[in-house]
Amino acid sequence: MARNRTKVLGMNARSADYLRANKRKARYTADNKLETKEVLRKHGLSTAEMLAVIRTTQEALNFDWDTLPDSFVIKPNRGMGGEGIVLIFNRLKNGNWLSTNKRELSKEDLLAHVRNILDGNFSLLNTPDIVLFEARLTVDPLYKRFSTSGIPDIRVIVYNNVPVMAMLRVPTIKSGGKANLAQGGLGIGVDVTTGMTTHVVMKSWLYEKIIDRHPDTKVQLRGIKVPYWNEIMKTAVLAARVVKLSYCGVDISVDKKRGPVVLELNARPGLGIQIANLSPLRERLERIRGLKVPTPERGITIARELFGGQLEDQVESVTGRQVIGLVESIRLFGKEKIRKNVRAKIDTGADDSSIDIGLARELGYGDAVDAYLNESLPDNLTKEEAHEILPELSKRLKKEHSDITRLSVVSSSHGVSIRMNIKLTVSLAGHSMTIEPNLFDRAHLKYPILIGRRNLSHFLIDSTKLAVKVKPVIEEISGSKKVS
Repeated sequence: MARNRTKVLGMNARSADYLRANKRKARYTADNKLETKEVLRKHGLSTAEMLAVIRTTQEALNFDWDTLPDSFVIKPNRGMGGEGIVLIFNRLKNGNWLSTNKRELSKEDLLAHVRNILDGNFSLLNTPDIVLFEARLTVDPLYKRFSTSGIPDIRVIVYNNVPVMAMLRVPTIKSGGKANLAQGGLGIGVDVTTGMTTHVVMKSWLYEKIIDRHPDTKVQLRGIKVPYWNEIMKTAVLAARVVKLSYCGVDISVDKKRGPVVLELNARPGLGIQIANLSPLRERLERIRGLKVPTPERGITIARELFGGQLEDQVESVTGRQVIGLVESIRLFGKEKIRKNVRAKIDTGADDSSIDIGLARELGYGDAVDAYLNESLPDNLTKEEAHEILPELSKRLKKEHSDITRLSVVSSSHGVSIRMNIKLTVSLAGHSMTIEPNLFDRAHLKYPILIGRRNLSHFLIDSTKLAVKVKPVIEEISGSKKVS
């Protein structure tokens, strides 16, 4: 960002060059959450379910709190910066409600907060406001890895019907379950063309600092594909289009049952998204200024054409880790100078790597394979039985065959089994490493080798990246040559 500081979009340039393009009516609609909902729903876009609206103090005093579900959200209609939002997670047996940070709220507490909203304490211009009660969304299981303290959301900057930049906002314990950077949430840059997370920032007392892992769960947050990315992009552009905003931030969350849901539109989106992406906005905006973009699909295509190809270079330069896909062509180095090129499945859901028994034979490990198979080990063991057999069997086979590095107990969809492991050198995306895959009959599977999580610490996984086929190599076996 330092070397691109002249391309960074500042508040003055944002106001003068881009916010003025938003018509007054469109700005009013975006500032009014209730009106925004009506416009979006009219055009078939999903929004959070409205439970109730309170417009006056008298309505607040007469409100029947028992009509609300156990979990809901209270929002000011014209609020900003996440201020005034209260998340209710559950209702307790004593009649009170459980809010963020396990705070217990009584009916009197909620009524006092409602009156503060009505008085305009959280509105844009400190003018009287109305209170919205919304159903609380249920986090999609695919997003649970990002946070355990609330529901993440995605901010997409849309300009001229083109998704220009995106950021995943993740709640933390510090933020009280709210996906708001100013209140302690995390900002994660997302490549608009692929949906891959790039950089993670969190606000400190003086400035935003770059981190790698979630401060609460310690989960790695870089290099992850954001689920439903294509749907999110299309929803964001459609929302900006129907509200008729030329430049805005669209906030979207993904509900377990409903998929992408528009939370709100911001006609004056903040500029911190540039820090989360370590990329300036001004340059991107200038590239699409004045373009005629007739449809959301065309806008997304333009984004991919203009901003594609930047992710891998950025990620690799910052993290030092190479981006690979779910299927990669790799080179295996076996015994006696045997080399073989194969296509491998990249699977972060598996702990260990696994290689086909037949492929292990081709690489020169036939004697060890035969010794292992001669044991005629059952594949329907219990874990207790497997661990009881393992020590003595492992000691004996390792002593008899140096190619067997260890035996391991593996639980899979096929049951619990004892598998042998061999030591093997692999070249993946130009990186050479030694792995110890277990042997399994993968003849019925598409890929003869699987690279598991333990051997992927040098890489980031992009599920959209296509494998590049490697040309066949010459195998050398005891001085003779043959084409593999």
